[in-house]
This record gives sequence, C-alpha cells and structure tokens, in this order.
Amino acid sequence: MQYFEDIEVGRKARFGHYEVTREEVVAFAERYDPQPFHLSDEAAAQTHFGRLSASGWHTCAMTMAMVVENLKAHGQAGLGSPGIDELRWLKPVYPGDTLTCETEVIDKRASRSRPEMGSYRSRMTVLNQHGEPVMTFVSIGLIRTRPAD
Repeated sequence: MQYFEDIEVGRKARFGHYEVTREEVVAFAERYDPQPFHLSDEAAAQTHFGRLSASGWHTCAMTMAMVVENLKAHGQAGLGSPGIDELRWLKPVYPGDTLTCETEVIDKRASRSRPEMGSYRSRMTVLNQHGEPVMTFVSIGLIRTRPAD
C-alpha cells in the first residue's frame, strides 16, 4: 500500500491503455454531450475536427478509468480528490485512437488540521498512439498518512 510518506516529488509514471471506439464515442455523446460533431460523421466533416471526435469530457472519463486501474494495481491509500486545475484539451481524440497517461508528482504537503492525511499534485498528460498530447491537467489527490501501528 502506498501512503503519503511514499509519494516522491518529481516521480514520473506512464500507465494505461484505452482503445477509443466509435460506439463509445457516440453513446457518451448521446447521453452527455450531444453536439453534432460528436454524433455524426457528416456533421463533424463540416467542422475543424474533420471527422467524428470524442467529447473532451469523454476523454476525461476515459482517463479516469485508466487512473483507477493504475491505483488498483499499485494499492494506494487514496481518499479522493478535491478537484483538478488547468484542464486543457490539446488535440481531438478520434475513434481508433489508443490513449495512455503520463504523470509527474509536482508537490505534496501534509495537512495541518488532519494529521491522518496529506495531499499531492500531479501533472497529467494524456497521449494518443502517436505520442501526441491530447489533454493535460493538474490533479490534486488526497491520501492517508502511514498508520502508526
């Protein structure tokens, strides 16, 4: 199990593998972001996207799926997150793309009021199969400190 004390500023990691499908892009858009360029090849062809593209919010959701799989695989004493900063969608994500994540811990701090926890910030970059960044953000994670026993 990884605790606050195990978090190292500057640590980098690469993880995840998410294959983006047309069916999932359309289903997400139908439910959460029903803009024409997320629903129709014809409508998307008339925009700067040029073809059907995933919603940026869908890209966030696919990234979260990879983050959770990584946390489950490595056993972290996580306590959730109060949010993210600096979210940027840099390039469209298309059906057929394969996404991966790169992260770097940029700082951490112990809680002054809650000694059982701390927080850390990481810069996340989501890449497509060509190694091109498609999304970036800074995540804030809450994590337990190592139990005394």
